[in-house]
Amino acid sequence: MSKTAIIIGAGPAGLTAAYELVNRTDIKPILFEADHQVGGISRTVNYKGNRIDIGGHRFFSKSQRVMNWWEHILPFQTASDAGESVTLTYQNKTTQMQAQGRGANPDEIDDVMLVRPRVSRILYNRKFFDYPISFSWKTLSNLGLLRSVRIGFSYLRASAFPIRPETSLRHFIINRFGRELYATFFENYTEKVWGVPCEQIPAEWGAQRIKGLSVVALLKNALKKIRREGDGIAQKDTETSLIERFLYPKHGPGQLWEKVARQVEADGGEIHLLSRVVAIHHQDGSITAVDVVDSDGIKRRVEGDLVFSTMPIKDLIEGFEPAAPTPVADVASGLPYRDFLTVGLLLDELAVNGGARASELAEKVPDNWIYVQEPDVTVGRIQIFNNWSPYLVAEPDRIWIGLEYFVDESDEIWSQPDEKTVSLAVAELDRLGFSAPEAVQDAVVVRTPKAYPAYFGTYDQIQTVRDHVADFDNLYLIGRNGMHRYNNQDHSMLTAMVAVDGIVEAVDNRDALWDINAEQEYHEEK
Repeated sequence: MSKTAIIIGAGPAGLTAAYELVNRTDIKPILFEADHQVGGISRTVNYKGNRIDIGGHRFFSKSQRVMNWWEHILPFQTASDAGESVTLTYQNKTTQMQAQGRGANPDEIDDVMLVRPRVSRILYNRKFFDYPISFSWKTLSNLGLLRSVRIGFSYLRASAFPIRPETSLRHFIINRFGRELYATFFENYTEKVWGVPCEQIPAEWGAQRIKGLSVVALLKNALKKIRREGDGIAQKDTETSLIERFLYPKHGPGQLWEKVARQVEADGGEIHLLSRVVAIHHQDGSITAVDVVDSDGIKRRVEGDLVFSTMPIKDLIEGFEPAAPTPVADVASGLPYRDFLTVGLLLDELAVNGGARASELAEKVPDNWIYVQEPDVTVGRIQIFNNWSPYLVAEPDRIWIGLEYFVDESDEIWSQPDEKTVSLAVAELDRLGFSAPEAVQDAVVVRTPKAYPAYFGTYDQIQTVRDHVADFDNLYLIGRNGMHRYNNQDHSMLTAMVAVDGIVEAVDNRDALWDINAEQEYHEEK
C-alpha cells in the first residue's frame, strides 16, 4: 500500500512538494488549502478580467534546478529585437512563430513565460530615482550637489569606521551605504514595510534579503552595463536586486501554480480548497493525523504517513495535540507577521510625465513597480500591472495599477469598509500627482494576511521551535511561513525539492532546508 503525504497549504512550496512527490515517488499527496484558490501569496486575483499579482513576482533564480522546473511547466518565450517573430523554448526545443497581438506575443499562445524588462524606481521628494540607486548624472542632479557630497563623505566614513557590533538592520545598511544614503532611501520605506524602527529589526534580515547589495556592487554593475556584459536570462553573475530582466507567466504567477495543481490532480494527488487545518495530532515522535474544517464548518480527521507544513509556525504549534511545551508555544505565539493590502485601481491615464495613456507606458512610465519613499502618504509601493504583462489588463487602453499597503490586522485600514480604503488610495494617488480622482474607473481591495514573516518579536528564539519540530520524524517545515523565513518564491520551492530529495534518498536532510537562502551561495548547485 502506498504512503500518503498530508501537505498543509497549496502555495509554491506545497505545490512543488506535491508535484515532486507524484513525479518521483509512489507517495500520494493530499493538499489542504484554506483559501478558495491555489498559489498562496503567488496567486493571481482576477477582478473583472483585470489580474492582480499580490506583491509582484519576478520569476528569476540563480538555481538552474528551479529555472528548469519553471520551463518544464511553462515554456519561455522571447521576441526578436525587430518584434517580428517569437521564439518558444521548451526542454531545449526551439520554435519560431510570427508575432501577433500586443507587443510580440501571439494571442493564441497562453501557456508561456514572457521575458520582461525589470524597471523599478524610487519616488522621493516627488522625483524618480533608479532602484537600486545608480550613480548617474540624473541621480546626482535630483539629489543636488550638497546632498550628493554628504552622501559621498558619509559612505567613506562608514567604510572606514563601520558600526560594530552590527546588531540591527540600521547598522547593516549604514555600514554598506553610509548614514546619509540610509536616511534618504532606506529608513522611511523600510519602516513602512515593517511598522517598527529599523533599530528593532536584526541585521540578519539584511544579511538574508540584501546580502550582496552595496555601493561596490552598484558600481560593478554599472561598469558591466557599460561594457555590455551579460549572461542571458539566467544572469548568474548578477545580484538578484540588480537583474535587468525576468520571466513572467502571461496571465500572472497564479497561472503557473494553477497548471501545477491540475497536473498534480491528474497524476493522482488531491487538492482540497477552503479546507483549514486546525489540529495536528502526534504520538511517539510522529505526526499521525490532522483535523480539517471545510467551508461548511464540518470537521474531519485525516491520517497520513508524512506531513509537509507551509502554514504559519504560530498556527502549527498552536494546533499541536497534545500541546507543545510552554517554552515552545510561547516562542511560536510571539512570532510576528506583517500583513498586506492591495488596492487595485483601473485608470484612463496616469498624470506622470505630462500624462501617459496605456500605449505610452513603455516610454513614459515603464516601471514594474515604484517604491514610494514619501512621508506624507501611507502607500508603500505602486505596481503597474500593464508593465508586468499586458494580458493582466482586460482592456488594452486602460491602465491597471495596484497601491500596496503594509499593515497589521489590528490596523484600522485592514477592517474598515472597502469604500473608505479605496477613497484613501485615490486621494494618495492624487496627492502624489499620479492620477486625478476622475481618471479612476473601477477599484477593488485585496487583503493578504501573514504575507511577511518578521524578524523581531521572539524570532531570536526560533531555534527553540526548530529543535522541537525536529523531534517529529515525519514532519517537514517548508516555505515562507512554514519556516518563518522571508524567502523568495524560488527559495520556497527549493525547500520543497530538497525535502523530497531526502525522502527519495531515504535520508533525514531536514537540517539542510534551513541552509537555503541562509548565506551568499544559498542555492548554488554543487
